[in-house]
Amino acid sequence: MKTTRYVAREPDAEGIIHYPDSEHAVWNTLIERQLKLLPGRACDEYLDGLDQLALPNDRVPQLGEVNRVLERTTGWQVARVPALIPFQTFFELLASKRFPVATFIRTPEELDYLQEPDIFHEIFGHCPLLTNPWFAEFTHTYGQLGLAASKEERVYLARLYWMTVEFGLVDTPAGRRIYGGGILSSPKETLYSLSSEPEQQAFDPLEAMRTPYRIDILQPLYFVLPDLHRLFELAREDIMALVRQAMRLGLHQPKFPPKAA
Repeated sequence: MKTTRYVAREPDAEGIIHYPDSEHAVWNTLIERQLKLLPGRACDEYLDGLDQLALPNDRVPQLGEVNRVLERTTGWQVARVPALIPFQTFFELLASKRFPVATFIRTPEELDYLQEPDIFHEIFGHCPLLTNPWFAEFTHTYGQLGLAASKEERVYLARLYWMTVEFGLVDTPAGRRIYGGGILSSPKETLYSLSSEPEQQAFDPLEAMRTPYRIDILQPLYFVLPDLHRLFELAREDIMALVRQAMRLGLHQPKFPPKAA
């Protein structure tokens, strides 16, 4: 597993995590910057979830605050984890309706991008949609499938997750919108993903599983759902049959240059 220089913060005896003022300031910068960009770009289901969570702007939220809303809406919880966790732990958490949240926040030097998911990415990027029953059901099913999958199958499942939960777009009556948490927590990708620069394809789970990606670049291709309910429908399909078909067919050619050594 990769190593990280970030260390997740531990709660006190009452379950409260204490962050220094400098880290509250980073949260404030990140959230205010994104809140300016998301109207007209994020899908309504995400914005509705954001309203329900009522995240503070001036400080890093406590996990208990988020849990109260998720429990009430879809029965989910967030679970405190270290900066990086193995696939096995990730799937175990999702299968038990717990979403992993690393309790550290990026440094000012890495404000625009970091490879490890921090508390801003997880809470602001993903938790609003976990109040939505369709999205929550897909994420739960995904965890259950991943738990039973082989190491090779998990790699294909990871691509499906990347192209949906992390970097998915969706068509709405008001136009194309963002639902992927990896986009919604990034100002640069929020603007780029809806521009004419990247390729945008109608969502096909088999194609998504066969599409290579890199985590350290703006995505060259985004898959577009016809509506968010498509994820709920996908949760009812035989996803593992699609995984096995994708494994037989193999990967598409990457749409990006190889990573420099």
